[in-house]
Amino acid sequence: MVFIAKTLYISDLDGTLLDPSPAVTDHSAGVINQLTSEGMQFTFATARSVYSAVPITKKLDISVPCILMNGVSIYDIRTDTYIKNEFIAPEASEKILSAFRRHGVHCFMYRIEDGTLICYYSELTTKVMQSFAEVRKHEYKKPFVKCRLEDLADENTVYFTTTGTYEELYPIKLEAEKIAGVDHAFYLDVYNDAWYLEIFSDKASKANGLRYLRDNYGFDEIVAFGDNLNDLPMFGQADVKIAVGNARDEVKAAADIVIGTNSDDGVANWLKSHLT
Repeated sequence: MVFIAKTLYISDLDGTLLDPSPAVTDHSAGVINQLTSEGMQFTFATARSVYSAVPITKKLDISVPCILMNGVSIYDIRTDTYIKNEFIAPEASEKILSAFRRHGVHCFMYRIEDGTLICYYSELTTKVMQSFAEVRKHEYKKPFVKCRLEDLADENTVYFTTTGTYEELYPIKLEAEKIAGVDHAFYLDVYNDAWYLEIFSDKASKANGLRYLRDNYGFDEIVAFGDNLNDLPMFGQADVKIAVGNARDEVKAAADIVIGTNSDDGVANWLKSHLT
């Protein structure tokens, strides 16, 4: 097949492109890599960082820089480099950490310095946080540093995240909404039924990441696939919005098309049926 219009196909990972295990199935990889070899422009947008996103998509030939950490970073897998990062001002980071302290909740803080992403924490207070850290330290080789977060919340800070119950995190979400210069994502995880609160620069979003890719790589059209609430900003910038069958009702309502589920290679099957 010859691709004439310059269209970018971009998919969320967890709950969308990845199966429930989570992994890229051999079938999805085969379809996407075949289409990429024929000229399809494909990438992904995820809340994951480079340390888990790159290994989990290693079966795929990603032809366009990807969007990491809900738009904090634009990253080129082929050259292993950050193209663009959105940093949080130190005064905003101070307010974020104060909100976590007031509500007795611990978090992870990420900094990018000299092209390396490092995760910092003060305490691992829940089983979900402990599991999160263990998997990423041992499976993904992500560097974790225990410290007093306030000592390192400088101009290199890009991201805060934690997990917990809705009741624990919702008050912090409300405070984050009032902090100038930051935005947040608050959603239920598809794997462990824990709520995630992620706080980042208000310049960082999947929507802004898509705008950057469109403007800098000359795409005429963007087709986006998603399943969860943090995909709605991406839908807002896409020309064609596609929800997988397992998506939240709000995402399905915002979509132009609803396709098969992530359990049944919904993204790959739709691409195959429409592009071959």
